[in-house]
Amino acid sequence: MLAERLRERGIRDERVLAAIARLDRAQFVPGASPEEAERDEPLYIGFGQTISQPYIVAYMTEVLAPHPGERILEIGTGSGYQAAVLAELGAEVYSVELVHELAEPTRERLRRMGYRQIHLCEGDGSKGWPEEAPFDGIVLTAAPEKIPEALLWQLRPGGRLLAPIGPQEDLQYLVLVRRDPQTGESAVERLLSVRFVPLTRPSSPTE
Repeated sequence: MLAERLRERGIRDERVLAAIARLDRAQFVPGASPEEAERDEPLYIGFGQTISQPYIVAYMTEVLAPHPGERILEIGTGSGYQAAVLAELGAEVYSVELVHELAEPTRERLRRMGYRQIHLCEGDGSKGWPEEAPFDGIVLTAAPEKIPEALLWQLRPGGRLLAPIGPQEDLQYLVLVRRDPQTGESAVERLLSVRFVPLTRPSSPTE
């Protein structure tokens, strides 16, 4: 039912729709009823974080267009829903989550669901995962005010990066960055206005 509603809203990639259909979103929203989980809206998952509405997850996945075997870096694991959608499409997913209280149960959830191709680490998402770079695609599920330079350097030539950009209290835009396979130069395309939680960084010891 959820996949059909997304089709009606304009999602056309059958692989993405099939991936959404195979997943039970309620498994990624502890405490939510099946009816709540099926709604096309963001839901609170604790610790100031949300799971994105299914349309945005589907749209971002469709734009990123991951192919089987590609290495995708996700910034902001949350409850693991976006990572699971990417894995359903055959991607090898490397996901970074700052909030320990989300990272641990999500790691266990994904392990229990059998996603051996999702690798999760705790840390500052703005720094990416340099030990595993370069990546064919990078997707951010939280909004920085500008794209961190470290992430651009971890994107393979020919790769693409998808991120919501802008301050929490102002208008944000979803942007697509493509790195030219020959020159390595980046081209930026603005897609649509969005609203995401901010990309946070660890507090310093003096804060």
